[in-house]
Amino acid sequence: MEEKRRGIYFGWYIVIVSMVITMLTVGLRLGIGPFVLPMMEDLQMTRTFISTIIAVSMIMYGVGMPLAGYLCGKYSTKFVLLLGLVIIELSIVGTVLTDNVWIFFLMYGVLLSFGLSFTSPVAVTPIISRWFVRQRGRALFSLSTGSMAGIAIFNPLATFLIETIGWRGTLFTFALIFVMIIVPAAMFIYKEDVPEGADLEVDSSGTKVSTLVVTENLTWRDAVRSKAYWQVIAGLFACGFSMNLLGSHAVPMLVDHHFAAATASFGVGLIGIVAIFSTLVLASIADRFAKRKLLFWIYFIRGLGFLGLVFSQSTWQLFLVAALGGLVWSGSIAMSSAILGDLFGVKLLGVLYGWAYLGHQIGGAISSFLGGWGYEVFGTHVFSFGLSALILISAGIISYLIPDQLKLSNTRFNQQVGQSSTST
Repeated sequence: MEEKRRGIYFGWYIVIVSMVITMLTVGLRLGIGPFVLPMMEDLQMTRTFISTIIAVSMIMYGVGMPLAGYLCGKYSTKFVLLLGLVIIELSIVGTVLTDNVWIFFLMYGVLLSFGLSFTSPVAVTPIISRWFVRQRGRALFSLSTGSMAGIAIFNPLATFLIETIGWRGTLFTFALIFVMIIVPAAMFIYKEDVPEGADLEVDSSGTKVSTLVVTENLTWRDAVRSKAYWQVIAGLFACGFSMNLLGSHAVPMLVDHHFAAATASFGVGLIGIVAIFSTLVLASIADRFAKRKLLFWIYFIRGLGFLGLVFSQSTWQLFLVAALGGLVWSGSIAMSSAILGDLFGVKLLGVLYGWAYLGHQIGGAISSFLGGWGYEVFGTHVFSFGLSALILISAGIISYLIPDQLKLSNTRFNQQVGQSSTST
């Protein structure tokens, strides 16, 4: 407990650095919007073809998640981050040097996204969850600030850089930034030796205080058989569907609706700007209220925001909808991972979160494709953005029904729990 008596709890340094890495990763993965039209023109691709590439990239981002979670448990967060960095750098170099659409497909659509999964929230959530028990919801909500900052900063910054040095130069610039951030962070910040008791409070008698139920006997099979796990996955599917539709097609959609490119990029970025501040408020209450209820409101209001976004007719309407949507844009991933940690324990969190995030990316892949395909087939973006609203509202209802405590019918698990209770 000595580390907590020296001032700021060291776990918060891990959270801060993780926020920066998440900002870079999510910004590059979800900030594809400003790149779509320049890439289409340069490589002479149709909107459906580049939407297919984006969809594949979302799948690859998700495929890497369970592996990243597994490697974090087997080796370390440092190992996973550095491995991801190597893949990211090689894939970006291959992307900027090619004019062949199929090599572009491989480098940008497959390898880059796979590498980014190793620097994603899945890679840092397990170590944050080990460093935080009492304030786990707050810590993971704070991590979401990085995602929101990525959306807020990346879209307008990428638009500016693309207009200045082109999309290839912009990607290469971000490759350099990744090296400058991840290498020192992996070497000096990520410590696996968590102090005993982590951030648990100690009462006057010296006893550590915790309100969480320990589920050490659980296996991943128990989790997969539980209804609660699939409810979390359903919510993450909706989250991925909406976030990737926004990142991939919101800027082109607004441009098609006669907004200037800079206005469209700022409108999307405004969602992230507002979400940065709203996340701080939500983080302060994340451990005071039922996480499933917060998830309900996040998904429900976000669904209404998608309808407002696609029907915006003027700049002030766009900015108003973006600002209101930003109030609840963050937190779905943080609350989902916190729920998984509370229900199934930190030991399984990396693997379970990785597989659950694959559902997030499947949703993202579907929406990334439907965003382009739906516009070319139906001639309107109402199809994809309206569908997103429906899925989000449904996810809100499903999330509200997640149990506060795990109930498993697995006989072996129940017997273990009964034996543990008898022995105590």
